[in-house]
Amino acid sequence: MTTTRVAVPRKGRPLEAVLERLAGRTGTTDLADDIISTLRYEKAVTKGNQDAVADVYHRISDYSSLDEPYEPEYTLLRDDRDGMPRRIVFDSVTVPTEHGDVQLVGREEPFRALRTHEFALGFDSADLVLEEVVQLRDEPLTAIHEINDRIDPLDTDVRVVTGLGDTVYHTLLATPDVIDSQDGPLDRAFVTNYEGELCISPRYERLVEAVLGTSALDGVSFTYPTEGGEEEEDIAATGLGVYLTVTGSTARDHGLELGEQLFPSETVLLENAHERTETTKQVASLFEEPEETALQSV
Repeated sequence: MTTTRVAVPRKGRPLEAVLERLAGRTGTTDLADDIISTLRYEKAVTKGNQDAVADVYHRISDYSSLDEPYEPEYTLLRDDRDGMPRRIVFDSVTVPTEHGDVQLVGREEPFRALRTHEFALGFDSADLVLEEVVQLRDEPLTAIHEINDRIDPLDTDVRVVTGLGDTVYHTLLATPDVIDSQDGPLDRAFVTNYEGELCISPRYERLVEAVLGTSALDGVSFTYPTEGGEEEEDIAATGLGVYLTVTGSTARDHGLELGEQLFPSETVLLENAHERTETTKQVASLFEEPEETALQSV
């Protein structure tokens, strides 16, 4: 039987989105729930919010079932932060499907594993694609389906196939004083007419340039949150910023108002077109919603 290997993140929201989407297509909900609950528990242990009865080596031994081909396996990830122990993260699981076995394989950087042709299919955050390979243009990038048009085919064979809908938005935030300094809503046009400082996370600098468009940033200078500080607090001190937000409740606590949702931070299915086969095309279809139309890879 054919086994298709798919690169996935080792932990967090993107991995949960992949597990839930595949479970919905294959009926493996109990398996997905078991992996998700295990990793959430281990995250709580790492953060000191949960006390573990056994040590990390006994726990990983209990979780992993090496003799059962369709049970999950876990591994230890070294945490470089001071005082942080090794953390148990996802390693792999094999799921039987109508298109053969699908093995989800944990990787620290799934997108880069696809770029080096280690996998034909994989999942990663759309943010990472924007940060690494999209071309910066005067016009803003506004949606997931626009990403492929901005990837240089000489740079990588990897393309976005579809999103999983686990959306958190990069959102414009500003204080009332800054908003009142201009007529009109807090949106991309507002930034185009704005001159001054814009507070962002330094790792999102290229992403922000892509989703706002480079022409909108004339007269704008980036500032960055203080280390260990709360980003919304620093945005409030600056007056204008971009931040990932779901409800905006913390932003409002700092006196900020929410503006335009600039771009969805979403888990996306990626394909290395050079490695595409009929089987990988069929496996990719397992991760699409029935009513969705996948993006055409090139």
